[in-house]
Amino acid sequence: MTALDRWSSRPFVHELLARRWSPCAIDPNRPVSRLAVLTLLEAARIAPSCFNEQPWRFLVFDAEDPEALQQARACLIPGNSWAQQAPVLILTAAAERWEKDGCPNRHAQHDVGLASENLALQATSLGLAVHFMAGFDNSRARQLFRIPEEFTLMAMVAIGYPAETEMLPEKLRARELAPRQRRPIDEIAFRGRWLHPFEGRAADPGGRDVTI
Repeated sequence: MTALDRWSSRPFVHELLARRWSPCAIDPNRPVSRLAVLTLLEAARIAPSCFNEQPWRFLVFDAEDPEALQQARACLIPGNSWAQQAPVLILTAAAERWEKDGCPNRHAQHDVGLASENLALQATSLGLAVHFMAGFDNSRARQLFRIPEEFTLMAMVAIGYPAETEMLPEKLRARELAPRQRRPIDEIAFRGRWLHPFEGRAADPGGRDVTI
């Protein structure tokens, strides 16, 4: 089953978007090249941000520093123990204050999200698996890696090449193979006023109007 097969129907979005997902089965024996990691970081670097502030920071852990990689793995909660297999972990952080005047930047975390999605889509185009995790010990990571308080730690990101789901425990494997689900558009998009359903429409390839 491919990532595309897990969607019930997504005929209008770009195939790269549809292929992006968050697998847990990652090959521990296939390293990710330094060039590939640099490419992901470059994709993140060129993301849009409010006033071009670029508040994102990425702390990379890989085989070039095995001790730091082990420390990053040790920050994961037990429920994310599967990510111990990933050859690369990245910790994302947001600079919470504007560089120009030190005032709070309420857009910083939004912008880190934009950069993170750039990274994820670039990874998908390279055949890499990417999984963003909220489940890590924030305080421990901050202390271990000497991250200043003015940066909010956002996610630990597991990166590697996909592996067969048979490597996963049964419960996790079932989750991996389950259909992907999202809220319907009318639950997330409103027209003109709050909770007024958008009722979006688009033309299918045959020229007919169809409800999304």
